[in-house]
Amino acid sequence: MSGLGRMSGGPGARRPGPGGLVLDGLTVGHRRGRRTRPVLEGLCAHAARGELTVLIGPNGSGKSTLLRTLAGLLPPLRGAALLDGDDLLGLAAPERARRVGVVLTDRPDGGLLTGRDVVALGRYPHTGATGALRPQDHACVDEAIDAVGAGGLAERRLQELSDGERQRLLVARALAQRPSLLLLDEPSAFLDVSARVALLGVLRRLSREQDLCVLISTHDLELALRLADTAWLLDGDGAFDTGSPAELAGSGAIGRAFDTEELAFDPDAGVFRLRDAGDGAAPPDRVPEITRSAVVDADAAPPGHR
Repeated sequence: MSGLGRMSGGPGARRPGPGGLVLDGLTVGHRRGRRTRPVLEGLCAHAARGELTVLIGPNGSGKSTLLRTLAGLLPPLRGAALLDGDDLLGLAAPERARRVGVVLTDRPDGGLLTGRDVVALGRYPHTGATGALRPQDHACVDEAIDAVGAGGLAERRLQELSDGERQRLLVARALAQRPSLLLLDEPSAFLDVSARVALLGVLRRLSREQDLCVLISTHDLELALRLADTAWLLDGDGAFDTGSPAELAGSGAIGRAFDTEELAFDPDAGVFRLRDAGDGAAPPDRVPEITRSAVVDADAAPPGHR
C-alpha cells in the first residue's frame, strides 16, 4: 500500500526507528467496573523524536480517547505504549509529569495569573514538595516563552488574551516541563486561520529544534498534511493507517476516511473539492498555494516576529 502500515487488528511487532513513542498492540476505550468498551483496538505505530506527527480522523473516531490514554487520563484496556523504550503507561504520575507535556481542548480560566505564571506551572513537577522555583527553573520558563514567541505576553493577565495568545502560552507551559513527548488535542480549535497556521508552524519548528516527539490531533486536515512528517489516520470504523502524508493521500486512505457525497479529497492537490463543481469553482491549486506560503512564513520567521 505505497509504504503504508495498515495496522488494524491484533498486536504487531515493535516498529524500528529512533527514540520516541511506540504503540504496540494498544487498545483504548472506556472501563466501567468489570465492563469495557473498546474504541480502538490493536494499534501499532511509531512517532519519532524530531518530527511532527498528526492524528487525523472524522469526529468520533477515537482521537481524543487515544490522546487521553497516552496522557494517563484514561487507563489502557490492553497492549503497551513505550516512550524512548520505557513503559509510558506504567510511569508514576510525577515521572509522567516530567516527561510528557499535554495541551488539551479545555479553555482554562487563569484568573489573575499572568502569562509567565501560567508557563511557570510547567516547572512544578521538577521542584519537589516546596514548589519553589530555582534559578534554573526561571531560565526554563524564559526559554519556553522565547521558543513560542510570547515575550510580549509574559506580564499580561491570561484573561486579557486572545485564544491564539493563550494557546501559545499553554504550549510554552508544556515546553517548560522539558518533556520528551508533547501531546496536543485540537490546539487550534478556537483559533482563526492565521493563528492556526502560526501555531502548527511553531510546533513543527520546536519538534526539530528541541528533538521533541510531537503528536497532535487536528481537524485542520489540509494544513496538517502540509506540515506533518507522519500521519496517523483513524477512519471512523476502527481501522488505523500510518505513513507520510503523501503515502496516505496517494493510497486513497484519506479519501476513504473523509469523502462525502458533496466533497472528495484530491490527492494531487491535497485539498477537498466539491463534487461536480460548476465552472465558477476555485481551481484546486489556489488554496494549497496560499496555505503553503503562509506556513513557510510562519515556520521561518524569528519568534519575535510571529
